[in-house]
Amino acid sequence: MNKITDDILYRVEKPARYIGGEFNSYNKDKNKVDIRFAFCFPDVYEVGMSHLGTKILYYVLNEREDTFCERAFAPWPDMEKLMRENNIDLYALESKDSLKNFDFLGFTLQYEMSYTNILNMLDMSGIPIRASQRGEEYPIVMCGGPCAYNPEPLYDIADFFVIGEGEEIINEILDIYKEYKGKTKKEFLRAVSKLQGIYVPSFYEVTYNEDKTIKEIKPVYQDVETKVKKRIITNLNENIYPDKLIVPYTEIVHDRIMLETFRGCTRGCRFCQAGMIYRPVREKKLSKLMEQVDDLIKKTGYEEVSLTSLSICDYSDIENLISSMVMKYKDENVGISLPSLRIDSFSVDLIKEIQKVRKTGLTFAPEAGSQRMRDVINKGVTEEDLIKSVRSAFESGWSTIKLYFMIGLPYEDMEDVKGIAYLAQKVVDEYFKVPKDVRNKGLKVTVSTSTFVPKPFTPFQWAPQDNMKTVREKINAIRSNIKSRAITYNWHESLVSYMEAIFARGDRKLCDVLVAAFQKGAKFDGWSEYFDYGIWEEAMRECGVDGEFYAYRERSYNEILPWDFIDIGVDKDFLIKENEKAKTASLTPDCRLGCTRCGVNVHFREGRCFEGAVFNKI
Repeated sequence: MNKITDDILYRVEKPARYIGGEFNSYNKDKNKVDIRFAFCFPDVYEVGMSHLGTKILYYVLNEREDTFCERAFAPWPDMEKLMRENNIDLYALESKDSLKNFDFLGFTLQYEMSYTNILNMLDMSGIPIRASQRGEEYPIVMCGGPCAYNPEPLYDIADFFVIGEGEEIINEILDIYKEYKGKTKKEFLRAVSKLQGIYVPSFYEVTYNEDKTIKEIKPVYQDVETKVKKRIITNLNENIYPDKLIVPYTEIVHDRIMLETFRGCTRGCRFCQAGMIYRPVREKKLSKLMEQVDDLIKKTGYEEVSLTSLSICDYSDIENLISSMVMKYKDENVGISLPSLRIDSFSVDLIKEIQKVRKTGLTFAPEAGSQRMRDVINKGVTEEDLIKSVRSAFESGWSTIKLYFMIGLPYEDMEDVKGIAYLAQKVVDEYFKVPKDVRNKGLKVTVSTSTFVPKPFTPFQWAPQDNMKTVREKINAIRSNIKSRAITYNWHESLVSYMEAIFARGDRKLCDVLVAAFQKGAKFDGWSEYFDYGIWEEAMRECGVDGEFYAYRERSYNEILPWDFIDIGVDKDFLIKENEKAKTASLTPDCRLGCTRCGVNVHFREGRCFEGAVFNKI
């Protein structure tokens, strides 16, 4: 066991990140279980403890009597410095044991710029960072999450990847591990590779053309599938979900109950990876949600419930859900929050229900400043939708509005970008149209833009990213066209987005770059105070990798992409057609209005994807 002394904890910024023992955490006898699993989140505690997938899998694994799942997070640099100085391995919070003492380390890949933290966490545990250099005495390293849909930049870091949703498959993996315990890693990996949704990189080889594009991806064994098919939970209503959540000692990013209402999205936004990879839509019934939230309120003491999904107002019975929760918990002062609202599905009645308990934040995501661009990305909303929604908000007592946009989208011009500033001004103007005796004082409109990053399995996966010069010109165009003092403009650093694009669409050559950057000191790259582009520039140069080849190059439809061996159920032809429709700003209707023939209903179920408002008919 590691010796974490009070002397060390007194000297770090937030000691509660490192002590464990929180309310509702598990505390099993490690000597009475067959499998020790460390769920590793490659970012700081406050971020990791806000991630719903971590909460779900921690609960699922600990429901097994034969398994003890513990948690590990990336230590902040102040704690890392003291741990290295005192020869303290990175440890799991529950037992304080070094990560090298576990059977499995499971990393969730939520963001490409957290990859160096994975390497740092392995290194701090005394574990070789490359899978090819880890012997039998070290834990098996597995990775999953949305970024695992392009696993290649981490091909020699993880022993295997889970492609898709993990609640069922994690139990199947551990059952096989018990069967093969005492045998070699390779024997276990051969066995587990037979499961749907498992990718073992060492069982595939990649060859390249002279122009550095991929020539072929093929298995090295005849009994290994050429395509890895994603794993999905078919009946979300009956799927295991925590009846209790860990309550941290310190404030976290999302310090509230997170209630998952449904998975998937029918909208078909062309930039959105989640909208494609999480198809089809699967809802929980209202009765199930009320049962789950009741358990969670009783067992956590939280006074706020966040209803989570990709597009919460698309829940088929959203008004009934909110009114039922408000009515049941109004005397307990439990508030309801909706993370991000589509501007076409917002209603005055809904907003008034929410504010019966307390006003929570109000965030809208128009995504683009002009109607042409909103049609290009298939957002399916209008300026009129936004103005109607913000007016409803102002009339209902809100005076603080957040608006999210993207810049650098494919087929965008400067007028589209300036439209962001113009649209924000129209929101301000709408506020002053509301009578003074109705609206609240202190108008604040926060406009945030992020730089578009082309992602795998989207219609824009072939599109080039805007170069940094162009992105800066677009940011300046927005800034110079904002006139009202009520508008605050925030933007993200384009150099970080550039590196994100390189890894999002990278191949196996990026693994060497990742290792080189880590060895030069890269870590917490998603945090502006620690991101050092100079390190990445040097690492790419040393490895003979041209970042622009991955970020700024438009791909042809016949090019083999690094992730083409993965089957998400959505047909490649559908994605190509959607990209072509984007060029003419042609809309594709919501799946609820009729099947768009993306392929999911053929690949993963019989019959239609959706039947009225009932999505559980799998």
